[in-house]
Amino acid sequence: MPEFSRNWPAPAKLNLFLHINGRREDGFHELQSLFQFVDHGDLLHFAITDDGHISLTPEVEGVNHDDNLIVRAAKLLQQHSGTHQGALIELKKQLPMGGGLGGGSSDAATTLVALNQLWQLNLSVDTLAELGLSLGADVPVFVRGLASVADGVGEKLRPVEVEEPWYLVVAPGIEVSTAEIFGAPDLIRDSAKLAQPEFHQTQWRNDCVGAVIKRYGQVANALAWLIEYAPSQMTGTGSCIFGTFTNQEDAQYALAELPSEWQGFVARGRNRSPLLDRTLQP
Repeated sequence: MPEFSRNWPAPAKLNLFLHINGRREDGFHELQSLFQFVDHGDLLHFAITDDGHISLTPEVEGVNHDDNLIVRAAKLLQQHSGTHQGALIELKKQLPMGGGLGGGSSDAATTLVALNQLWQLNLSVDTLAELGLSLGADVPVFVRGLASVADGVGEKLRPVEVEEPWYLVVAPGIEVSTAEIFGAPDLIRDSAKLAQPEFHQTQWRNDCVGAVIKRYGQVANALAWLIEYAPSQMTGTGSCIFGTFTNQEDAQYALAELPSEWQGFVARGRNRSPLLDRTLQP
């Protein structure tokens, strides 16, 4: 049995704000957002093989093996590099599906970064980010691993330094359809672009909130609960929301009060992804 390289983190991200600036001719939306990582997420373990086969265990419920972004990322890297190596991949899933935390995109990015190192391909970060973009708009920010303001459809990234507070992230236990929200007639689509938005925190908001809480009462209820404890917002198109705390103790207190029908976790904001630190380890 090949030896595993363990504990490659696939951290969650939060959209500290999400502004929609318009709809493009190709049907996608022009966005402006700020991505920050947290020190909580999925974990992946990799064992390198010489048979070229990619195997993921356990399979994610409701997702075909070959459709999983982890498998697709590994095969894309094989195809691009021409390597004949394969990998056994184990996933410890800790992030909720469809919660707006970027779990699938983060898993894909960690796969690209880890296998680039373990297969000794020596591809540049720019190349990995470009490959990642073909898998999803959020993948490049996870590959690069730095808190960033994103423009375009999320692919134009500019690293920034912002405060690293404590967060309580709450998952109401439902999935929000991103396609439904971006197709909603009442979605805000005319927010002005902000110059250096990292310095204008009072103007941060999520333009998707109104459309989401109108259609998903559980998100509305969770947001109404959390906002009693701290300034709170939704990440991405939901369903997860997060409260911002100045210290861990207050965040843990609110977590202890969390209604039993929801799940949550406390994590620290990180401008540098834990994945970058893992690449420095053997």
